Order: sequence, then C-alpha cells, then structure tokens
Amino acid sequence: MLVVEELAFGYGARTVGSGVGFRLEPGETLCLLGPNGGGKTTLFKTLLGLLPAQAGRILLDGADLARMPRKAVARSLAYVPQAHAAFFPFRVRDVVLMGRASRLGPFASPGAADHAAAEVALEALGIGHLAERIYTEISGGERQLALIARALAGEPRLLVMDEPTASLDFGNQTRVLTQIRRLAARGIGIVLSTHDPGHAFLCADRVALLHGGTLVALGPPAETVTPETLRRIYGVEVAVVPLPGGAGTVCAPVLD
Repeated sequence: MLVVEELAFGYGARTVGSGVGFRLEPGETLCLLGPNGGGKTTLFKTLLGLLPAQAGRILLDGADLARMPRKAVARSLAYVPQAHAAFFPFRVRDVVLMGRASRLGPFASPGAADHAAAEVALEALGIGHLAERIYTEISGGERQLALIARALAGEPRLLVMDEPTASLDFGNQTRVLTQIRRLAARGIGIVLSTHDPGHAFLCADRVALLHGGTLVALGPPAETVTPETLRRIYGVEVAVVPLPGGAGTVCAPVLD
C-alpha cells in the first residue's frame, strides 16, 4: 500500500506542489492527469525518492519512504519512463534482465533465478518472441512493452509510469493500456500519467487531477473526468461522451 500524506514537493527552496494526499491499494490503478508544468513529473520524482519531500510524508506498506534504504525502495517501486530510442544495441532479453539490478549484490552477475524472472516478464507482456531482437530495431510500442517488462522483472509491488503511451500509435497505445490492466489484476499497484483523459476510463480505478501543483479532484473516472474539471485544468471545452453498450468513454475537444 502507498500512502501520500499532505505532500509538498519541489526543487530546493522552490515549491512546485503542496497539500497532495492519496492512497493506492494493491491492484489499484491511479491515473494522474494535468497540463504541462502542473507538477506531475516532480511528484513522480518525489514518489520514487529521487527528490526529498518538502513537507508531509510517503509511506510504503507503513514504512516512511525517506528512511528506507535505497535498495529496499528499488525493490518495492519500479519506474517505467516514456518510450525512447536507446543508443546501445542490447538484445531485448538483456534490457529486461537489467530490471534485476536491485536484486543483485555489489559486483554480482545475474544468476538462474534472475534469468528466469526476465523470461517470466517477457512472457507476461507477450513479447517473448522479441527476446533475441535488438532493442534499437523494434517498434516504439514494442520498446515500451520491453520497458514495462524490465520493471516487472524486478518483482516490484508498485509501478510508477510516466506517460507510458506517449508518442505511440493507436494500436500500440491500446496494447500498452491492456497490459496495464493485466498487471493491476495481478495485484500490482500502478500510478501513471497521461495526456489523454480517455485513457483514465480504459485502465484507471481512480483519477487524480493535478493543476498548479494542487489536487483539484480525486475519485473514480466518471466522477472526476467531466467537462467542468477538464475545462478547469486545461482551459478548453471538452465533451465527455459514453460509448453505446458500455464500451468506454471518449473525451474530445470542442472546437469553436
């Protein structure tokens, strides 16, 4: 369980956000929405322990994150960055195996258990067939799935995902969101950010709307992702339209 209590966060003496609080249960997905510059990335860095909290605290299974050893934090929390093009031609299998780093001692090499965990992660993400491919030569969507598999190989209890569908085409966005739902069903807690409010209806149990470093809404997607709240945080008119037969919900800008 992740508990954030009255958190203030920022860089040095500059505060980016304050008064942020929420809970994340095992198997729950929390989607963070907000405009650029609203504090999402800084909040993520603080949740990961990369930036110290300016006020409040972060509890992981009851333990204060600020007092936990870094290796313990790395074993509990895994980070999935936005899709990117790497510079070194590692095999996909080796990229995923790197997720075992937090489980190894100093100067240790991966053993049989580490290789097995990497194989399990590859199969869980449905990319076992890519194991021998070169990471720099596969598609953006496949690279994003490999990054999620890398995080999963470390056997974390919580995933923090920074815009996991950024720069992906429609099909790959759908594949990544589907995998997020499957990971949550396995009991992994997930915090993710996105710029598409419609994604919240596809994979999130709750939504946190962050604007100006402050939570302006927190709750189920149907209650928080509304034309009124989206107008407030993005400054544009948005239509939120349920699809027939309960197939989902579409969020679309209303053009003048």
